[in-house]
Amino acid sequence: MKKIEIQHTDLQIAPLNFGGNVFGWTLDEPQSFEILDQFVGAGFNFIDTADTYSWWVNGIGGQSEEIIGKWLKSRGNRQDMVIATKVGSETQEHGYDISKKHILKSADDSLRRLGVDHIDLYYTHFDDKVTPVEETLSAYDELIKAGKVRYIAASNLSPTRLIESFDAAEKNGLPKYVALQPHYNLVERSGFEADYAPLVEKYGLSVFPYWSLAAGFLTGKYRTEADFDNTTRGGGIKKYFDNKGKAVLKALDSIADKHGVQQATVALAWLLAKPLITAPIVSATSASQLETLFAAPTLKLDTEDIQLLNEVSK
Repeated sequence: MKKIEIQHTDLQIAPLNFGGNVFGWTLDEPQSFEILDQFVGAGFNFIDTADTYSWWVNGIGGQSEEIIGKWLKSRGNRQDMVIATKVGSETQEHGYDISKKHILKSADDSLRRLGVDHIDLYYTHFDDKVTPVEETLSAYDELIKAGKVRYIAASNLSPTRLIESFDAAEKNGLPKYVALQPHYNLVERSGFEADYAPLVEKYGLSVFPYWSLAAGFLTGKYRTEADFDNTTRGGGIKKYFDNKGKAVLKALDSIADKHGVQQATVALAWLLAKPLITAPIVSATSASQLETLFAAPTLKLDTEDIQLLNEVSK
């Protein structure tokens, strides 16, 4: 499969990024290994996790990194993979924290759980909004110089703090973020397009959207009010079942039927057709779901398809 280079790095990735929040949550260790084997077997190599996944199970997290680490060791394929993890999120043990002390400790903990000597892409997961950006970046500088982290990226930083980070990096010779992980999909467009897209262009960032399928809404499995009550994620995405959301689903149905694919494939292909998008984050718990995702990079939507999706989702 054709690889893409993450900007300002030498990291080569296939155009889908597997989201590891399901490991240790909806998938146990053997199931996680099976999904990872299928993902890599299809030519993909980019895995995303966080130090706090899946904290909602035990209040602490770390399960996802541990499972990925055991899988990497058992398969002996660390050199073929691009591994991203994150720091700064909240758990029952601590609040949001991107202080230097917390970052340095968390990085060592992540390295231990992953069983690796370096993290390819290390994200600021959430902003505590109090730590000076210079302090955060100096922690990353120390980790990079020690060979523990290769590159850094940002998720859930405000545009203001993102700009401050780049200004501080330029002024003080500190590392710069190379990628952004925003919330972006067909029913969540305005925040990224208005506030972040100009910064992505200005700083030349690669973009890896999370919730690419709106937590399952864009798969088309939610068709009635009752459908949202039958799943753990239903309550959080019921808000999308308005006139715009229904129009998006109708358009996805039409285009999916036209190309003989699933709705989720179309939704991901729309993201991949966006010039600023590098590799959407996807997740799956079954082989059939994976096949739907794998079809997205090869689905080429025509102008009519893209115009329709743009119109109904604006």
